[in-house]
Amino acid sequence: MFDSDRWQEIYHVLSKNVLRTLLTAFGVFWGMFMLVILMGSGNGLRTGVLSSFGSFATNSFFMWGGSTSMPYKGFQKGRGVSFTNDDTETLKRELTSAAVVAPKRQLGGYRSSSYVTRGNKSGSSFGVSGDVPEIIDISPKKIVAGRWLNDRDIEEKRKVAVIGARVRDVLFDPSENPIGEWININGIYFMVVGVHDLEFTSGHNDRDLESILTPLSTFQQAFNQGDRVGWYSIMAKPGYLASDVELEAREILKRVHNIHPDDPRAIGGWNADKEFQKISGLFIAINILVWIVGIGTLLAGIIGVSNIMLIVVKERTKEIGIRKAIGATPFTIVSQIILEAIILTGLAGYLGMSSGVALLDLVDGMLGNSGGMFKQPGIDLSTALVFLTIIVFSGALAGIIPATKAAGVNPIIALRSE
Repeated sequence: MFDSDRWQEIYHVLSKNVLRTLLTAFGVFWGMFMLVILMGSGNGLRTGVLSSFGSFATNSFFMWGGSTSMPYKGFQKGRGVSFTNDDTETLKRELTSAAVVAPKRQLGGYRSSSYVTRGNKSGSSFGVSGDVPEIIDISPKKIVAGRWLNDRDIEEKRKVAVIGARVRDVLFDPSENPIGEWININGIYFMVVGVHDLEFTSGHNDRDLESILTPLSTFQQAFNQGDRVGWYSIMAKPGYLASDVELEAREILKRVHNIHPDDPRAIGGWNADKEFQKISGLFIAINILVWIVGIGTLLAGIIGVSNIMLIVVKERTKEIGIRKAIGATPFTIVSQIILEAIILTGLAGYLGMSSGVALLDLVDGMLGNSGGMFKQPGIDLSTALVFLTIIVFSGALAGIIPATKAAGVNPIIALRSE
C-alpha cells in the first residue's frame, strides 16, 4: 500500500492520458457534486419549513366551536357551539392526558384587530386577547422586558397586559421604558407589565409581535364577554399522542354540549402533531428520492471509471503478462488495479463533495436570516462520512471487473500480444 513504486505507477497510468483521465473523473465529480447539492438543498428546505413551527409545542392542538351538522337528543342541526369557563374546568378535571389546557378569547374574534392608543400614538392592527399564563408552554415567547402573566393576575382580575415588540415600537418612543405605563384598549386602560418577542420569526407567527395579551378573567369582565371562551390550546403530556388526546377532548365536549358523537363539524380543530408528522413524512420521501437520483448519477460516473479501467488493462496486457511471468501473484495485480480505481474515484468524489459543500455554504451566507422557507442548506458530518465511504466503495467496485480481467491474463499470450 505504501510502496513508492506502486504510487509512481499509479501516477504514470493516470497522467499518461490526461484528457481521458479528467473526463472520466468528471463523471464521478458531477455525481457526487449533485448528490451533495440535492441533499443539502433538501436539508435547507426541511429546516426552513420546520422553523415555521419555531419553538411551538408540536404535541399540541387547538379546538374551537362550530355549528352542528347532525340532529341529536331533540336538538336540530345548525346549532352553534360556544365554549365557557365551565368547559375549561371540565377539561382540566377529566382530560388527564393533557399537560396544559389553555382557554383563549380574542377581541372581535380570531385574527381581528383592535384600536389601541397611548397619548397621541395609536395603532389599529393589534390583536387583543385574554389568555392564561400556561399558554406560554405551548407557544413560547421571549420576554425582553418586564414579566409574563401570572396566576394572581387571573385571580385578582388585574388590568395588566403583555405587549408584542411591534406594539412597543408603535406606542412608545425608542428611549421610553413601557413597563408600568398605561395603554387604552377600546376605552379601557391596561398597565404594561411585559414585552415579548419571538425566538423564531417566520411566516404565520410574525403577527404575534402585534399582539396584546391580557388575563382571561380580566378580558371577560372588561369587554363584557361573560364566561365565554373562544378556543382552546391543549398540549399532551409526555408519552401521549396529541391525536389521541384530541379525540378524548372532543368526546368530553360533545358529551357536555349534547353533540352527536359522529358530528364532524360541531367542533373545529387543528392538530400541530399531525401537521408535523405530515411534513416529516414528506421530507423522508424527498430524502429517499434525492438518494435515488444522486446514487444513480454517481453510478453513471462509476461505470465510466470501470470502462476506462478496462481499456487501461487492455493497453497494459503485455506489462501484466511480464509481471506474472516473473512471479507477480494475482493478488498483487488485482490490488494494483483496484487501488488505481479507488484513487481516481476518490479524488474526483472528494472534489465533488467539497465543491458541493462550498457552494451550499456560499448560498447559506448569501441568504443569511432572510431565507424564509429555505434556511441553512448543507450536510452534517455524519452524512459527509457516509459520502466518503460511498466514494471508497465506489472506487473498489469500479476496479473489480478490470482487476479480475487483469488477473486472468495468460502470461504467454500476453507476451505475444502487440
